[in-house]
Amino acid sequence: MKTHHAPSQCPVCGEPMQVTKLRCPSCHTELSGQFAPCRFCTLEEKHLQFVEVFLRCRGSIKEVERALGVSYPTVKNMLDAALAALHLDGKPELREESRKEERSEILSRLSGGDMSVDAALEALKSLKGDK
Repeated sequence: MKTHHAPSQCPVCGEPMQVTKLRCPSCHTELSGQFAPCRFCTLEEKHLQFVEVFLRCRGSIKEVERALGVSYPTVKNMLDAALAALHLDGKPELREESRKEERSEILSRLSGGDMSVDAALEALKSLKGDK
């Protein structure tokens, strides 16, 4: 039996859907009420897939780049989108600290030969536009 990912938003009006019934497939016990879905259950499929790859790569952006075949700025944009979808995009001062760390990582990769000058410039530009 194929299972489907439950929609997190109403296809008619766009409002969040509510889980109102749970059923045990083994003993057929059913519970009715209003249940809060887990934070990850509300993610769109594209964000969920990215989070899975990110975790499988143990948070290494370089490994995510390789796994998905995309550039550093694309991975950063995908990460930012997933964080926003999870409402974890943080406070402005934390984002600034994160940008400093990202800038340092880009420059380190450039100096180590792991990133081209053009890719580093593109990544640094995307950090500026992230403010």
